Amino acid sequence: MPEPLHAIRFPFAIDPGAGALAQEGDYEAYIRQLIRQVLLTAQGERINRPDFGAGIRKLVFAPASPATASLTQTLVYEALSNWLSDLIRLEQVSVEAIGERINIGVDYTVVAQGERQFLNVEVTL
Repeated sequence: MPEPLHAIRFPFAIDPGAGALAQEGDYEAYIRQLIRQVLLTAQGERINRPDFGAGIRKLVFAPASPATASLTQTLVYEALSNWLSDLIRLEQVSVEAIGERINIGVDYTVVAQGERQFLNVEVTL
C-alpha cells in the first residue's frame, strides 16, 4: 500500500514558501502525530466528531493504581483501533500509572510500510 500523497503536518501550519498547507515529509512522524492526537484529544473536544479521542488526560487525576492503568490501556486500545485501524495495526498497549504521571507505550505496525514501531507517550499534570 503506498504512502499518502498529502500528509498535513500537525500542528496545523502554512508553508511560508509555498503559501499552502505545510506537509509532513516523514510518513512515520505523521503516524506518530496522529497517535498523539487520538490519545490527547478528549471526547467532545471536536465539534464534528464528538466521540473522537481517548480522553486520557482526565485520568491523570485518578489515583495511581493498577485499576487506573488498566482503564487507560482499554481506552487507548479502543480509541486507536477505532480511529487509526486503516493506518496502523496495534501489537500491544502498555500503561503504567505513577503518581501524577501516566506512561503509555504503543507498539504498532505501520500498515503501508509493514514496519513495526514503538511510541512512548507521557501524560502529566
